[in-house]
Amino acid sequence: MSNVTVITHPLVQHKLTLMRKKEASTNSFRRLLGELSTLMAYEVTRDMPLQDVQIETPLETMTGKVIDGKKLVLVSILRAGNGFLDGMLNVVPGARVGHIGLYRDPATLQPVEYYFKMPSEMDERDIIVVDPMLATGNSAAAAVERLKKLNPRSIKFVCLLAAPEGIATLQKAHPDVQIFTAAIDRELSDHGYILPGLGDAGDRIFGTK
Repeated sequence: MSNVTVITHPLVQHKLTLMRKKEASTNSFRRLLGELSTLMAYEVTRDMPLQDVQIETPLETMTGKVIDGKKLVLVSILRAGNGFLDGMLNVVPGARVGHIGLYRDPATLQPVEYYFKMPSEMDERDIIVVDPMLATGNSAAAAVERLKKLNPRSIKFVCLLAAPEGIATLQKAHPDVQIFTAAIDRELSDHGYILPGLGDAGDRIFGTK
């Protein structure tokens, strides 16, 4: 798992534990997810390339550093990925946002695409794909496969929780994609849910069943 980073910062782990609790309300779950995704964004963007620029401060001219290349794109796998966006945008407010709609066929557990909308000029951009759960890994692998057709400079995948099975699926399909997660849980259930997990992230974010 050389390209898997588990973000072990105490605040990340503390907030994740609070989110896992079954008694956490929709409001608190959503708030904690926003806070946690902001914290994770710092780690995920740590190695973004920089370039030198000449600027004028109120006192003199200097050489400063800005992010190199076209603007970053945050890609949400609908619908649960949208819970990640606000927190990430707190750190990179200039980022563009794209959406991929995928649902999991309950019989085959394979992803089916129903929506795809991206910013223009995706070639040579850096992409961060966000989805709270990396369970079977099939949706993540399908999303990355679709995005690679747009020739981005790089793709990273960020989730709250990952199952070993999901990591294996994504790594096998896309070994070049870095995976960032707050925890690697034990296993998947027979229905494809992460154990011990935190339940259905989309339902807990939006208060649905």
